[in-house]
Amino acid sequence: MTYQFSFPYIWGATPDLMMGLWMTVLVSLVSIAFSVAIGTLCACLRVFRVPVLSQVASCYVHFMRSTPLLVQIYFIFYGLASLGLGLGGFWSGVLALSLWGGAYNSENIRGGLAAVPLGLREAAFSLGLKPMLYLRLVALPIGLRVCIPSMLNTAVSVLKNSSYLQAIGLAELTFVAMNRVAMDFRTLEMFVSIGAIYLVIVLLLSASVRQLERVLQAPFRTA
Repeated sequence: MTYQFSFPYIWGATPDLMMGLWMTVLVSLVSIAFSVAIGTLCACLRVFRVPVLSQVASCYVHFMRSTPLLVQIYFIFYGLASLGLGLGGFWSGVLALSLWGGAYNSENIRGGLAAVPLGLREAAFSLGLKPMLYLRLVALPIGLRVCIPSMLNTAVSVLKNSSYLQAIGLAELTFVAMNRVAMDFRTLEMFVSIGAIYLVIVLLLSASVRQLERVLQAPFRTA
């Protein structure tokens, strides 16, 4: 029997998919924000070679980049719970994605900071700027402009990797789709739908970051 693709079925499943989409967007946005903060902190510690803390940051980055994300999610959700530190599905997911994204953003931002001309650093210190002021007023404003494209790639990866959170029962988009497939066996419709939704979200995120990049680069454009 020929399979009949059903658009009415997709329309009927839209309310469930929208609820899953809301959870996906929420957990992704919170995780992206935290991952930028974690990445910035670790990058600064490593660039300025803060004793002990820079080594801790390096170990953290290497560990997170060398182990599977799904293992990290399971460790945070199940492992911490066995120690009496259970966080629930949402915050376990946020913590896992934030730590994972933070490790990659650390490398992204470290590369951006390394691209700041050495002469600017020497000029800043010769004017009496303390390291923190140099970082806030010179290094970060310039370095972040350089690493925006790579940070976008990490943000997109965090968004897509949020689908792994179905493994711990978080009712995000993929979890909702799998539930519908288990009940109705309309596999093609569900995965076409969530594939299209993920594509639209990634395109919107990319457009937003490109607009941000244009705004940040505006002062440096020549007429």
